[in-house]
This record gives sequence, C-alpha cells and structure tokens, in this order.
Amino acid sequence: MVQSGGCSANDFREVFKKNIERRVRSLPEIDGLSKETVLSSWITKYDTIYRGEEDMRRQPQRAHLSAVSELILSKDQLYDMFQQILGIRKFEHQLLYNACQPDNVDEQAAQIRRELDGRLQLAEKIARERRYPKFVSADMEALYIEELRSSVNLLMANLESLPVSKGGADFKQKLKRSSMNNSFLDIGDEGDILSKSDVVLSFNLEVVIVEVQGLKSVAPNRIVYCTMEVEGGEKLQTDQAEASRPQWGTQGDFTTTHPLPVVKVKLFTESTGVLALEDKELGRVVLNPTTTGPKQAEFHRMVVPKNSQDTDLGIKLAVRMDKPPNMKHSGYLYAVGHRVWKRWKKRYFALVQVSQYTFAMCSYRERKAEPQELMQLDGYTVDYCDPQTDLQGGRVFFNAVKEGDLVTFGCDDEQDRVLWVQGIYRATGQSYKPIPPVHNKNVNCKEGHMKPSSISLDPCQRQGVEDLISAAPGCFDHAALFSVLQTHTLQHRMNDSFSCLGWFSPGQVFVLDEYCARYGVRGCHRHLSYLKDLMDYAENSTLVDPMLLHYSYAFCASHIHGNRPDGTGTVTVEEKDQFEAVRRRLIVLLENQITHFRYCFPFGRPDGALKATLSLLERVLMKDITTPVPSEETKRRVQSCLEKAAKINYSQLMDYAQINVDPEEVPEKRLEDMLRLGELCIEVLQQNEEHHSEAFSWWPELMGEHAQTFLSLYRVDMDSALQVQPVDSWNSFPLFQLLNNFLRADSHLCNGPFHKHLQDLFIPLVVRYIDLMETSIAQSLHRGFEQETWQSVNNGSATSEDLFWKLDALQMFVMDLHWPEPEFAKHLEQRLKLMASDMMEACVKRTKSAFDAKMAKTSRSTEFRVPLSVCTMFNVLLDAKKQCSKLCVLDCNQEQQYHSKIDVLIEDAFKEMIFSLISKCVAVLEGVLSKLSRYDEGTFFSSILSFTKPGMDLADTYIIFVRQNQDILRDRINDEVCIEKVFDQWYASSMRTVCVWLTDRLDLQLHIYQLKVLIKIVKKTYRDFRLQGVLDGMLNNKSYETVYNRLTVEEAMAAVKAGDGLQGISMRDSDEEDS
Repeated sequence: MVQSGGCSANDFREVFKKNIERRVRSLPEIDGLSKETVLSSWITKYDTIYRGEEDMRRQPQRAHLSAVSELILSKDQLYDMFQQILGIRKFEHQLLYNACQPDNVDEQAAQIRRELDGRLQLAEKIARERRYPKFVSADMEALYIEELRSSVNLLMANLESLPVSKGGADFKQKLKRSSMNNSFLDIGDEGDILSKSDVVLSFNLEVVIVEVQGLKSVAPNRIVYCTMEVEGGEKLQTDQAEASRPQWGTQGDFTTTHPLPVVKVKLFTESTGVLALEDKELGRVVLNPTTTGPKQAEFHRMVVPKNSQDTDLGIKLAVRMDKPPNMKHSGYLYAVGHRVWKRWKKRYFALVQVSQYTFAMCSYRERKAEPQELMQLDGYTVDYCDPQTDLQGGRVFFNAVKEGDLVTFGCDDEQDRVLWVQGIYRATGQSYKPIPPVHNKNVNCKEGHMKPSSISLDPCQRQGVEDLISAAPGCFDHAALFSVLQTHTLQHRMNDSFSCLGWFSPGQVFVLDEYCARYGVRGCHRHLSYLKDLMDYAENSTLVDPMLLHYSYAFCASHIHGNRPDGTGTVTVEEKDQFEAVRRRLIVLLENQITHFRYCFPFGRPDGALKATLSLLERVLMKDITTPVPSEETKRRVQSCLEKAAKINYSQLMDYAQINVDPEEVPEKRLEDMLRLGELCIEVLQQNEEHHSEAFSWWPELMGEHAQTFLSLYRVDMDSALQVQPVDSWNSFPLFQLLNNFLRADSHLCNGPFHKHLQDLFIPLVVRYIDLMETSIAQSLHRGFEQETWQSVNNGSATSEDLFWKLDALQMFVMDLHWPEPEFAKHLEQRLKLMASDMMEACVKRTKSAFDAKMAKTSRSTEFRVPLSVCTMFNVLLDAKKQCSKLCVLDCNQEQQYHSKIDVLIEDAFKEMIFSLISKCVAVLEGVLSKLSRYDEGTFFSSILSFTKPGMDLADTYIIFVRQNQDILRDRINDEVCIEKVFDQWYASSMRTVCVWLTDRLDLQLHIYQLKVLIKIVKKTYRDFRLQGVLDGMLNNKSYETVYNRLTVEEAMAAVKAGDGLQGISMRDSDEEDS
C-alpha cells in the first residue's frame, strides 16, 4: 500500500480499523470491558502512531501546504507552480513576465488576436500548398482545413463574447455583424462600420475643495461656502464656514460622458440685505480636467468681480478624473490623415475599445460626449516614423497605415509616443511589432537615470531569454511541447502530498486546457500522450486510477473509429499507429495488474479500482467502438491472469512465511510449517473473498478456480510433509480441522478437488485412529474393573468416569472434524455409537457382577450397613443411564433398537440390584421377627421366657439399622428418583413381611413383649419412611392397614388382661403423632 502511492491516510486507517474489528469481535466477552472500548483504544493508538511527535502548532501550515494544490489557484500561485514544474528560474520568469506583460489585459488580448490571425494564415497556407499531414483517408484533407478554421473562429468568437466594460451601466453594444456566412466569424469585414454613437465613455470625477486663501473683502464672522458643478450636470455645495477660517475638505462625486468636461467652482458669501435674492459671488475658477491630469490638490487663482479687494484670492482643490476600462489611452496629439483629420491640428484623442475585436481612435471637443471624428483601427498598422519637417507642431511622430489611408500623429514627448504606439499596436492585432528608434533610446538614457536592474544576467542568459521573448508562437511544434509540459506536470503532481492517482489538480487542468485551445493541440494527441505517461507510472508499480485510463482511452478510441460525440473528425496515420501501440501496451498492463491484483489493489483499495480495471480491459479488447468483445474471450483472459496470480500469490506467501521445503527437516517441524502456511493460505483466500470478490462478480466461478489453483500448489507441499509423518502420529489432525473448517464454509471450495483430496488423505488416518482408540478403551475398561476399588469419583467410579470421558472425547473429536462427505460422516457416527453401546454394556455387566459379589459377603443381622462401594455401583449405573442418551443415540430411527437394548440392560441390572439390596434388608427384619417367634403362645420357650422381663433392645437395634441405612443411601446415591424407588420397595417389603408374620399367628394371642416390639418397629418404620419422602399412598398400603388393625386389637386385649403391661407403648399414640 505504501509503495503504490495510491492510498490515502484514510485508506490506511480504514484497513487497520476493519482488521482490528474482525479480531476483537472474535474474542470472548470480558466482564467490565466492552469490545467498543477496546476498539476505540486501538484506533486511538493508531492515530497516535500515525501522527508521531508532530508539532501541533505546525499542523495547520502543513495541512495548508498539502491542500493548496486542490484549490482554485490564483495567477501568482499558478506561476509559482509551473516555475517548479518546468524548472524556470526566478529571474527568467521575471524577464518573461515583464516582456510578455501577462498582467496587461489589452496586451494579452492583442497577442491572442495576433496568434489566431497567424493560425488562420497557416491554415490557408497549408490548403494552398497542400502540405497536409498523412491521413487515414484522403477525403479528410478538406475537413482538416475546416477543423483548423473552426477551432480558430471558435476562439475568436469566445474572445469577442467577452464583455468590455464601458464604465457605464446602461451601455449596450450596437455592432452590426454580417450574417452572410454563419459558419465563420469574419473579423474585420468591411461591412462592420462603426458609428459615433457606438463609442460611449463614462467618467467618474471627484472634486475635493480644501480651503480658500486671500479672502479680505468680507468680515471674519461672515458665512462663506463653495459650489461645484460639471457643466451640464448637477450642482453641489460645501458646508458653511466663517470667513476667518474658510476650510472644508468636502468631496463631490460626478459622472459625465464628456472626455473633456468643464468643472466650475464658485465661492459665495451670504447676503445680509433684506431684499437680496441671491448670495454674493466672491470668485470662481473654471477647470478642464483630463484622465492624465494631476491627482493631488493644488492652488488655483480665482477670477473675482470688478472692484473686488481680493486680488490674490486662491482656492486649493483637487479634481480627479478616472479612466474608464474601455479607454486604453488618451491625450493631446497632432494629427493629419487622408480620410479623417485632414488638417494638421492639435486635438484631444482617446483610444477606445468597443468590443474585443473593435477599437477606434477618436478625437473630442470640450463638452461633447460623442467624438468629433473617429477612425476604426481594423486593418491599420502602426509604426514609428521620422520627424516631419514640413509640419508645424510636434517633436516626435508615428503613423497608422492602411491601404488607401495614412494618418500621421505627432506629440511632444517620447514616452507618450511609446505609450500611444503600444496601445494602437495591441488594438490593431498586427503581426509586426514596432521597434522604437535606437537614437531615441540613447536620448532617454542620457536624459534620465534609469534604475539599475536587480537581476544581473550574463549576455548568454539574457540572449536566450530574449530569443524566447521575440519568438513567434506559430513557429513551434506545440504538440511536442505540450507532451513535454504534460509529462512534467504529471511528474510534479505525482510527487505532491495528495494521493492523486494520476488526476491533475484544477489549476493544472486549467493551464493544460488553455494551452491546447490556444495553440491548437489535437485532443487525440493530448490523451495519447497522457495515456503513455500514466502507463509509465503504472508499470513502475505506482497506482493510477483506472477510470482515468478509461476516459482517455475512450476518447482516443471514439476519435480513431470516427464515433466522436461532436461528429467525425480527421484521423492521422500517426495517431492511429500510436493508438494501436497504446492499446497493445494497455492490454499487457491491465493483464499484469489483474495478475497482481493483491499487490496492485491491496485490501481492495482504492475502492472500485479493480472492478474498473476489469471493465477497462473489456473495453480495450473491443475491436471498435460499437462491437462488444465476446464475453468468453474476456473471461478466458481473466482466467489466465488468475491462474498466474495463484502462482505469484503462493510464491510471495512462501517468501513471507520464510518456509523452505527441506526433505531433511524433521517431520514435526515440517508439519508445524504446513500448519502455519495453511493458516496464511486461508487468510489470503479470505482477504480475496472480502476485498476482491465483488470485482469478479461477473464470473464468480473464476475466483473459485483461482482458489483451487492456489490450494493445488499448497497441496504439493502438504502431501510431501504428511508422507514423512510417523504411522501412528495423530498430530496432523489439527491441519485437517483447520483446512476443512474453512473449505466446508465456502460454497465454491466445498467438496472441490482439493477438499476431496484432503478427505482421501485423512480417511485412513481417521479409521485407524478409531480402531486404535476402541482397542485402547476396551483394554482400559478391562484393567480398570480388575483394579477397581469402587471409591466414589464424581458421578461414579474411577473406571466409569475414565470410560465415559474417553468415549465422549472420541465422539467430540470426530464431531469436531465436521467430515464433509455425508456417507462417511454417518458411518463414523454409527460406529462410534455402537462402540459406546458395547463399552457401556460391558461396564454395566462388570458393575452388576461386582455388586452381586459384594452383597453375597454381607451379614443378615441388624449390624448390616450398606457398603459405600454398593452406593458407588448404583451411581455407576445411574451415570451410565444418563450417558447412554448422549453416547449411544443416533438420529436415525433404525438405530434406536440397539440403543433400547442398552436401556433394557441397564434397567434390568438396576432392578436386580435394588431387589438384592431390599432382600438383604428384609432378611434382617425376618431375623428380628424370628427372635420374636420364641415368645409364641404354647411353645416350650414361651413358658420359660414369660418369667423374664426383656427390654426393648431388639426394637431399638432394628430401628437404628433402618435409620442409618436410610442416611447412607440418601447421602451416597446421586439420584433422588433411585432413592425414592429403594425406599418405596423397602417399606412395602417390610410391611408385607410383618403382615405375613402376623397372619401366621392369626389364631394366637401375641405375647406382651411381641406386641411392644412390633408396635415400636411398625410405628418408627412408618414415621421414618414418611420423613424420607415416601408418599401416603405407599405408607398406608393394605399390608400396613392389616398390621395396624391386628396390633390395635392385640393392644386392646392386652390392656384388658395385663392393665399397664404395655408401659405406654400404643398404636394409638402412634396414630395421634402421625396425624
């Protein structure tokens, strides 16, 4: 971007901002720090780095200097610019400026008229001598002369259309133009007769009255004042003043059309007489001002009335008469001619410009607005002449000559003669430049002391500049000179601080346009030269706006092919040959830019430049202006460019990454290089998609082919790096994930040649990896259960946790591969699910067998406590059931059968384990009841035991057994549903066992000890299981109701028989507490 020179500071900032935004947006959220704050901080850092440590006070000046080229420049600024462009030294510019008088509008208009007249004469000479350029068609010769005349006459018409300020607001031009020929403007035709009424001048006069001196005839306290008037106009009056101090400083402004007006100033005093009608006049002065008269205030002697005492009355005043813009010179001259001014007489003359091409020499009388006589200067030639000894009056002379007329002028001053000759020379537009006589120059040098020049030039330097000054513009090859001027101007423009992309500044365009129009430089030549210069820069890696190339090429093409908007023009053989050469060169340039699109248009900057380049290529490939190029041809060329671009981009990327493919390099290093290179390749393709794909939107498939070509080059290096990797190395999977994640998201690259090749490379690796992982997991499972201690780890045992983690990690790994081919992806998923099902089945079976072995070793007494390992086994099955839904379920319906087998297996094992555990607890209860059976009525032991008084230890130990095992199960089993299921079955089995025991003794009356133990066991069991969350529906089942009713009856009978033998133990108390 820096080397191209076509990107502005804003382009750099926008590219930086876009890249930072993309990176920041991809980061995770940070608490207390918003991404907008991070972005703002980065942009602030960029701005600080970009500005550096610039002095802030110098920034406005720097901005001004860099921006001045983009503004509409003044003449002085344009002079300074082109002095730099053309390498003109200051003293050379001053000499040229003084000689050519650019600040003199009249001199410039006269010079243009002379140049245009010379171009018309040259056109006539070419037509007369038939010295035409070589055209592509002989029929263009007459048209060529017509073009020359038209261009000249257009400029003449433009010059004539410029208004000439007359000095008055109501002037209207009244020239009568001949309408005989509408195609040309016949300047100087005999039909253009100028009348006296066409010449109108308007003068502004300022009369300033300062003071009066020598006033003695009136008393000091009398009031005096002055009046002023221009004869034929209004009268103005000053303020009143005392006669002792007659001072005013009053200015009066007048407008007149008289070149020789009469100004009257009078001094009055107020009359004191009762019958006086007018104030008394004390004096007057009459003046005849001219435009060349003195401007400062001077004393004038006033004419006083007879018998006045004021013999030395004087007035100090100034009369300033401004020269109107259309009066080029004026003054008194002697003149005599054949047609006008037929007597040698001193007259007042004025050189008047009526229009841009019409001037007149007019003589005036006092108080007259119209000239007494006039001479239209069209066709006259002015020159200095020798002294006229036969004429009385005048010291130096000049004349104006025309066929049939000679007018001689004389004046008394040499400098005045020079001014008159220069003014008339500009007005006539003559090609001959009058040169003052040498002896007059010597006289002037002797008479006055010339101011020495501040510029000292040696004779050779001055002679070179003088040659340029005196050279006729029509003698130069302006086409060649314009090419040089345009080349230097473009060079200056490309070196300024603006990113101009080849566009000229407004001031430069103005100067170049003026040069072409004034000196007849053909438009085709101008644009061909421009194209060559622009291509020189573009070929040197400087960015040039393709729209600029497009405009110039389209102009040249329409000119060469005869389809110009303004009609058919002449086409020279040289122009056609140069156009074809430019066209061939432009095709090569554009194809090279498209091939290097990443470097010619970095980050898509400037906006739309690549798209404009493609459009220009299509335009350049057209054989003519109307026949469009076949789309296939353009597509073929762009396709070829993009193929080359892929190779260039890859080689540049290899150089940037500093990766050298070395067969001797260790495999790990080569794989690491390929991973880094793959990231860079993806970044390049993403940049192409983001910044350049829109330009190729006409052929979107071409960018896809370009990417495939680019990746095919990477494929060679990738294959060689993968071939040297060890057989059982899985370090290459990150490379697959990196590439596959990018490729599958791109519609043009997904399942393309490179993508399919990548899949073919990694299918064996994936299959082998899964095979080895399956074997490894199976072995780990076998070893784990052999060494399992059944200590609780997270949600299960160490072996189950390891198994489920490995299965999940393997499935996540394969899922993260995002295999693009659906069939193989489905096969991988199915295989992993089935493998998980097999592993889980083995895990459940091994856990069940371990549970059975553990339960077989436990005792049946009330000392039995559920082992912690048994709880862990329950947790393993619960975790297996939970993991099963994630690890063993496929989306396909036909696979649900295999999954249901695992569910059934887990459910059956779970039921068996619960049954085994409940059976153990019921066996403990049966042991307690068997001890109570010894007190049955009618048995041998009952008669013996009836004499003892046993305590309630049997009931208490059982209740402690129930409660502690409930706590163990509640604390160690992770699933609430499982706990509730165990407690429900345990309670139901316990009540059923008690019910069966009582039913077997339906005909017997319970011993008081049996009754007390059973009431306490049933009562506490009911309460404990209710506290553990067993619902009332389960608590009050039929077995419990049977037991409750039997114990209630037995309690009543015992109360009748034994009185207080139950010692306060009662089922009723239990009911009241429960309620």
